[in-house]
Amino acid sequence: MARPLRIQYPGAVYHVMARGNQGRPIFKDDKDRRRFLETFEESCQKTGWVVHAYVLMGNHYHLLVETPEGNLVAGMKWLQGTYTQRYNGRHKVFGHLFQGRYKAVVVDGGDANYLQFVSTYIHLNPARAGLIRIGREKLKSYRWSSYPWYLSRRCPGWISRATVLGSLGLAEEETRGYEAVKGRRRESHSGAAKERHDETAAERLLEAGLRALALTKGKLGNLPKTAPEKVVLAWWLRGRTTVRLEWVSQRLQMGHYTRVTQAVSRISRRPGRRLRPLQAALLKLVRHEDGKN
Repeated sequence: MARPLRIQYPGAVYHVMARGNQGRPIFKDDKDRRRFLETFEESCQKTGWVVHAYVLMGNHYHLLVETPEGNLVAGMKWLQGTYTQRYNGRHKVFGHLFQGRYKAVVVDGGDANYLQFVSTYIHLNPARAGLIRIGREKLKSYRWSSYPWYLSRRCPGWISRATVLGSLGLAEEETRGYEAVKGRRRESHSGAAKERHDETAAERLLEAGLRALALTKGKLGNLPKTAPEKVVLAWWLRGRTTVRLEWVSQRLQMGHYTRVTQAVSRISRRPGRRLRPLQAALLKLVRHEDGKN
């Protein structure tokens, strides 16, 4: 089965995430982090990307980028390939630095509030990962994120704050206002941001799963609530996303959400001959998605 094609078009906005090979760190020290940001800035100059937010973690990173020229694939190939060469050259190592394909979820760029939600999700990563001590350290103390730039009077030209600040009713120079809103209003959206983002990612995963099983949403709806295809898709979504049971049961038209729990338990205990081929088709998709570039 061929990999699903990336969705590209002029003006598309993406939440991009890439992880280190086998979960290993992609930054050994601050020099690596600076080198990645230098490479990222170069990629923006080459591609014309607009960067709304980013964060560098230990073994992965998140980017919120807009592609006026519809060139995500070419830009990501250059960014990851160039950084890998520079990392390997500095540390005298060889081979893949990143694990398989980067993940890219299309964001509704026309919805400024949604951009705000996703940028919040990205900016809060250091707090969720325990890289700052909540209540004792401020989020802006984490340097490897675009969040400190949102609070600064000066900002690199390749980072665009206008859309996110505008969604909060702030002009680009109103940096103090952004921090106040961050504490009072934007962090209150973090749960909604994560939920909405996770549901978008799960929807994309469901579409891939349906293709792997040669199904459409219409055909899925005509199947019984406990059909093997629905059982294995429920197991697939619960194992690879954090969406709620109710969301899965609604999308798969399984009735009460407890059927999702029963489906996961059934496959975990003894899938049986009707479920195994369907399970294998989805696991094959995982191998293709996680294959090397």
